[in-house]
Amino acid sequence: MGKNDDKDLLCKGLQMGQGLWRVARNQQLQQEGYSEQGYLTREQSRRMAVSNISNTGHRKQVQGGIDIYHLLKARKSKEQEGFINLEMLPPELSFTILSYLNATDLCLASCVWQDLANDELLWQGLCKSTWGHCSIYNKNPPLGFSFRKLYMQLDEGSLTFNANPDEGVNYFMSKGILDDSPKEIAKFIFCTRTLNWKKLRIYLDERRDVLDDLVTLHNFRNQFLPNALREFFRHIHAPEERGEYLETLITKFSHRFCACNPDLMRELGLSPDAVYVLCYSLILLSIDLTSPHVKNKMSKREFIRNTRRAAQNISEDFVGHLYDNIYLIGHVAA
Repeated sequence: MGKNDDKDLLCKGLQMGQGLWRVARNQQLQQEGYSEQGYLTREQSRRMAVSNISNTGHRKQVQGGIDIYHLLKARKSKEQEGFINLEMLPPELSFTILSYLNATDLCLASCVWQDLANDELLWQGLCKSTWGHCSIYNKNPPLGFSFRKLYMQLDEGSLTFNANPDEGVNYFMSKGILDDSPKEIAKFIFCTRTLNWKKLRIYLDERRDVLDDLVTLHNFRNQFLPNALREFFRHIHAPEERGEYLETLITKFSHRFCACNPDLMRELGLSPDAVYVLCYSLILLSIDLTSPHVKNKMSKREFIRNTRRAAQNISEDFVGHLYDNIYLIGHVAA
C-alpha cells in the first residue's frame, strides 16, 4: 500500500471522527436547550416563554389561540398526576365510570369507594345485562333485598345449572328468583347467555313444555329463511346427530316461521311442511359446503334440482337465493 493510500485512509478516519464528535456534541447541546449554533431550541424557547407568562399571572393568547394558563395546567408530569378520586366528581359521572366495570372489578372498587361501588343501580345494571329476565324483577323486593346479593345468587345458580340443569332451576326457584312456570323458565333461558349450551340442550330435550314456550319467544318476521334458522339455533342449539330431537326442533321452527310471516307464505305458496323440507335441505347443504371431508361440493344447479324435487311449488330463484346465502355466510347451525 502506497503513501497516498495511507493519507486517504487517514483523512477519511479524521472526517468520520469529526462527524461522530459533532453528532454527540449536538445531542448534548439539545439536551441542554441549545442548538449547534448556540441558540435556544424552538421547544426550549416556547417553554421559557410560557414559564415567564405564567409567573406574571397573565393568561395571554399565543398565536393559534392556545390558552397558556390551561396549557400549563394540562402539562403536569406523571409523577404529580394520580388516579382521579371519584368522590370528587358529580355522582352521575362517577356512576357512569363505574358502570363499565364487571362484578369482580366493582367489588374491588368498593374497597376504595364503598358508597359509590355498592350502589344498587350499578348492581341492578349488572344483573339485568347478564340475566335479562327473572321473575323477581317484576315483584316487590323482599325485606333485606339487594341487587348485589341477587347477582351472587344468579351467578351461583348459573354455575349449578351448568353442572346439573335440574338442580340449577330448583336453586333459582328456592331463592324466589324464578317462578315454577314453563313460560318464566323459557324467558329466563332466552335472555341469559351464561348457560352451558350442551346442558341446556339436554334440559330442553327433557322439558318439551319449556321448549314450546321458548320457540314462541322468537320473532322471525321479515327474516330470510336461512338467517332465521341461524338465529333459532343460536338460542336452541341443534344436536350433533340427526334424530328425533332435531326433527322436533325443525318442525317447531317451521310452524313458528310460518306464523310470523303469513303474507310471505301465501306469496311463495309455502306451507309448514315445505319450510320443513327447505330447512333440512339447508342443513345438508351447510354440511356439504363446510365439511372438509366432502371433496365434491354440491353445485348450485344440483341444490336447486334436488330441492325442487322435494318441494315442487318453490320457485327456482328462491331456492337459488338460499344456496347463495349458505355459500356466502356459512352453516345455519354452526
